[in-house]
Amino acid sequence: MELETSRLRLDALHPVDATVLFRYRSDPEVARYQGWQPVTLADADRFIGNQSATPAPGTWFQRAIRLRDGALIGDLGFCLSGDGLGEFGITVAPEHQGKGFAREAVQVLLGELFGRLDVHRVHASVDPRNEPCMALMRALGLRQEAHFRESFRHRGEWVDDVVFAMLAREWREIAANSAAVPASR
Repeated sequence: MELETSRLRLDALHPVDATVLFRYRSDPEVARYQGWQPVTLADADRFIGNQSATPAPGTWFQRAIRLRDGALIGDLGFCLSGDGLGEFGITVAPEHQGKGFAREAVQVLLGELFGRLDVHRVHASVDPRNEPCMALMRALGLRQEAHFRESFRHRGEWVDDVVFAMLAREWREIAANSAAVPASR
C-alpha cells in the first residue's frame, strides 16, 4: 500500500531506513509516548525486516512517512481486527514536528481505511501528556471516548490512556464538508 499527498509519500520501510528510524524512535522524548523503542540499530533492522507486505488482521502494518524526495521523517502504523475495526498510531521525527506532516499523513491513512479498506471504526490511544497528539486527534475530528486513569504500565510508570475514535460515516461527513469549503479561506 502506497499513499501520496502533495508533500508526502507513505510506503514500505526499507533496510536503508534503519539508521534514521533508530535515531528518532530511540530519542527519549519521542519514545516516551511509544509502545516500541529500539535499544540498538539491530532492533530497528529487525523491526523493518519483520514488516508485512500487506495488512493482515490482528497485526500492525507499518508505513514510512517520507517527504516527496524520499527522506524518511516518521512512520505510521495501523492494526485491523478483521471485523471492521482498526487502531492507528503515528511517530514523526522531532525536527519535522509542528509542520502539519502528522495531520497530512493521518488524513490520507483515514481516507484509505474508510475507503478502500472499508473499515467501520478506528481508534487511537494517546498518553494525555502528549499534548500535540491530543490536539492532532481533535483537529482531525476524532472524538474523545474515554480517559482511563493510570490504566497502563509503560516503562515502569502507571500512565493514563485517552481513547479517540471515529466512524466511517463521520469521516465521510468531515470529508464532504471540507470539500465544500473553498480553499481560499
